[in-house]
Order: sequence, then structure tokens, then C-alpha cells
Amino acid sequence: MALLKRVNQKAKADKNTGFGTNANSYGGRFINKNGTANIEKRGMHVLRRTSWYHTMIDMPVWKFMMIILSFYVGINFVFASIYYGIGVEHLDGIAGSDSEWVKFGQVYFFSAQTFTTVGYGHISPTGFLTSALSSAEALIGLLSFAIATGLFFGRFSRPKAFLKFSHNAVIAPYGEISGLMIRLTPFKNTNFTDAEAKITLGMSIEENGKLVNKFYSLDLELEKINALSLSWTLVHPITEDSPLFQFNEDDFANTNGEIVVFVKTFDDMFSNTVAIRTSYTFDEVVYGAKFEPMYTRSNDSSKTILNLDKLNSYDKVTLG
Repeated sequence: MALLKRVNQKAKADKNTGFGTNANSYGGRFINKNGTANIEKRGMHVLRRTSWYHTMIDMPVWKFMMIILSFYVGINFVFASIYYGIGVEHLDGIAGSDSEWVKFGQVYFFSAQTFTTVGYGHISPTGFLTSALSSAEALIGLLSFAIATGLFFGRFSRPKAFLKFSHNAVIAPYGEISGLMIRLTPFKNTNFTDAEAKITLGMSIEENGKLVNKFYSLDLELEKINALSLSWTLVHPITEDSPLFQFNEDDFANTNGEIVVFVKTFDDMFSNTVAIRTSYTFDEVVYGAKFEPMYTRSNDSSKTILNLDKLNSYDKVTLG
């Protein structure tokens, strides 16, 4: 990708963004589309550098459920194997004429009953070792279900910004000039108030023969709104003071740049401030386009209809 050697001299670069200026030390984008930092940490053992609580809270629902199910099946298999190794004769209620597979199956379900403290009473331990093992398993089961319950509650009650960003940013007409526009919208039955947005532009620029990262805070038409019930289009007017001033389509195509968006708002349901962020690389910026309207009145004019499926819809236009 070609290097940008010129930038609007009126644009003032930021130095407190938290991103390094050495472009040769960075690989890929700064922020992933889902808002996480595009960083892989090394130099420390994975068990020390990983927060398992955060991992379990943030992972997709299907992965979380698979881990819970796998743990439940696996730990009961381990205990069943230990019971079986001690000897099924120490478990009262297992029929002696059954095959070994059937016996192991009965031991497994006895383990599951002990682990969950259900205890139907069909099979019971008779020896010291099996009694001690069943007691330890019951304790581990209680602790495991306490942890699982906490994780379920943490995932269910965690404040989250139910906002979606448009897949692309656009350069659209804005009055007599053009503007960088990014759209977002709430997509669940939540009530957001006091929404605030900030946009930072990062570009790799050749300066004195070296490749450096430059960051600029982009002024917005509206940085804060009182209520976020419909869609909100963030607009950065490309004035003479903008670092994007005189950028054309080829500049966006040939420059290594990224637009980082940060939004925070107050959620009435959680009674807490929630935040979300995303980013757009320059190849995700559509030059000469404008977003299609997302909302309209209902047929009986009694409601406003917000069409979430139009979040990413835009029309190509010609810029003046």
C-alpha cells in the first residue's frame, strides 16, 4: 500500500491516544470490528495472561454451553472411572449379572446423581473409599454448580451496549462540502440516553524518511445527543481544518488508515453507562455514497418504523 507523504498542515495530531507512533511495530488494524484490540500477548504463560472469568463471560453462547456440558460429562466420566477402578462390589444396588459396560453405565449415572446431589437411592456406596469419594464428589459438585451459576448470572446481567454500527463508513455530500459519515442504531428493546461519540483517525505517514503513525481527533457535527432511540449518523464535516481535507478516492484506496469509533451511553434498563467501539480501515470507506433512510412512519401514522435491515444500505452519489 502506498505511503501518504502529505497531510493537511492545519490538522493537529493527538499524542494521548494510547497507540504507539512507530508504524513498523504495528501489524494490521488497531481495533477489530467487534471492538477488541488487535493485539496478541506473548512472553508469559497462557494461564497467567488469561482471565478465565472474562473469557467465559465474553465467549459466544454456544461455546459457553458446550464447555459447561463437556465439563459435566467429563468430570462424571472421571469419577465413574475411579468408582469402577475401586470395584463395583462397593456400590450397593448394581446387579452382578450385568455386563461390564452396563455396570459402568450404572456407575456413571450414580456419579451424576452424586455430583448433582440428587441421590435417588437406587445405588449407594458401602465401602470407605467409595463413601469418601462420593463425599468429595458431592462437594466438588456443589462448588462447580456455584461457579456455573455465577457465570450464568454474570453473562445474563452484564451491562452491554446493544448497538450496531454500519459495515461501511461513507464519504457523502454535506452541504457545500463533503463529510465522513458512520451510522449506528440500537437493535433491542432498550432505552439509551445521553449518548456520546468520539472518532479518532489514525494514518501511517512517511515523515523524515520514517514511517510513523499519526492520530487525529475528528470533529463531529454532533458529539452528544439526549436520546438514542432511532439511528444516529455520526458526521465529520471535511473542512479545511480536517486531516481528510482534499482526500480523493485514490487517497483512501492507497493510504494505510483507520477510523476508530467510540460510543458510550446510559442504559435505563441496566441503570449504568455502557460503551462500545469499532473501527473502519480505509478500504471499508465508500467514497461517494450516502446512507438510505432507516425509519419511516407506519401506514396509520401512529408509529415510527425503524428498519434495522437498512443499517448498511447506501446509494452511490457524485461528490462535487
